[in-house]
Amino acid sequence: MNKKEVSELKRLFHPDRTPVTRICGCYVDSEKTKKATMKEAFLSLPEEEMFKYFDIFKKTLSGTIGKNLLDMEFPLVHSDEFSTDQTGSDPDHSDSASANLSASGAIRDGGLQGFLMKLKASALKDDTLLDEFYDKVIDTFLYPENYYIILIHGAYDIPGKGTDGLDMDDASEDVYEFLLCSICPVHLSKPGLCYHEETNTISERIRDWFVEPPVTGFLFPAFTDRNADIHSLLYYSKNPDELNADFARLLLGCELPLTAGSQKDTFNTLVAETLSDSCTFETVKNIHSSLNELLEEHKDDPNPVLLDKGDMKRLLADSGADDEALEHFDESFAEASGDTQAELYVTNVAHTRRFEIKTPDISISVKPECADLIETQVVGGRLCFVIPVNDSVEVNGIPVQTGIHTDAEEE
Repeated sequence: MNKKEVSELKRLFHPDRTPVTRICGCYVDSEKTKKATMKEAFLSLPEEEMFKYFDIFKKTLSGTIGKNLLDMEFPLVHSDEFSTDQTGSDPDHSDSASANLSASGAIRDGGLQGFLMKLKASALKDDTLLDEFYDKVIDTFLYPENYYIILIHGAYDIPGKGTDGLDMDDASEDVYEFLLCSICPVHLSKPGLCYHEETNTISERIRDWFVEPPVTGFLFPAFTDRNADIHSLLYYSKNPDELNADFARLLLGCELPLTAGSQKDTFNTLVAETLSDSCTFETVKNIHSSLNELLEEHKDDPNPVLLDKGDMKRLLADSGADDEALEHFDESFAEASGDTQAELYVTNVAHTRRFEIKTPDISISVKPECADLIETQVVGGRLCFVIPVNDSVEVNGIPVQTGIHTDAEEE
């Protein structure tokens, strides 16, 4: 999925255009006990309550693609392992979804992908399936405190697009039927004082349990090319460096890609090991300048900018890596990334907000576009970083004199 597709779904979470048909929930305590469950037609909720849920749904589709939002694919199985009754027995299963069940992959009977298809096809009206889903979450989601599982079913009548890019509601041909799951921590409010309007007094506030924004969740199926992709889902994690891989694998049957932090470490390792003695300050500065230029060129493209093995190899070759250094690059890439087909998000490896230099004793940080202001010079036999100074310098917020005078001042 790309940014436009995610934004299109987020815009639907409004009372005037919501596609949500049903909402279900399960409150779980720290002992993994189901304390309460709910199941409602979504439009029957009070409007104020609906808005609170809309905030949660939007948050589950928020963040940076490649960091907080990750496309995950189900493992493919051979077509001879597939039977037609495994699509979830959905009589309204669209032709586009059926087309996904091709030789490229299919749904394994009794598998997690098949279970989600059945859950979606039930429109969350099957209590047995719901209980099974809650049990799967409780068994696989490792969380030491209370939390609230929210699961919604929606059906979005996808409007067509005109040549001008505008929606054509009367040209809709497909319905995107989906599940969105949000898992939210539930914490006891902090102690404090509050004002009681009825008695016109200040007294101790009554502490209660409140639902916080989600820490993880998923959208199934993915909304790829503005239609259902039943072989993929969109996974959300509030913390991009803690993706809860066991939860994703055991509940959803998908393997998570490298975290944003791991992608950055992989990139740094490949650059340092491949360039070796050629990994100078100027070389690294040029690499990150190239990455930022690449992002600038694609700033209007809703799809994320990716580096595959070939892109990475060309980047290093252009940065001064010789043929001997690149000879074993394929092996180094597989070892560092864990996958010869891995792709790195440029937003995860490029420093888009700052250009930073660190030594054991000092650090220098500037905007990426100002990186050229930093130069290296050999002073007294030592390599030094040189930063030009003008007549406007502050130290700890205090303006200091630099001894620099303009020609006008000298006259």
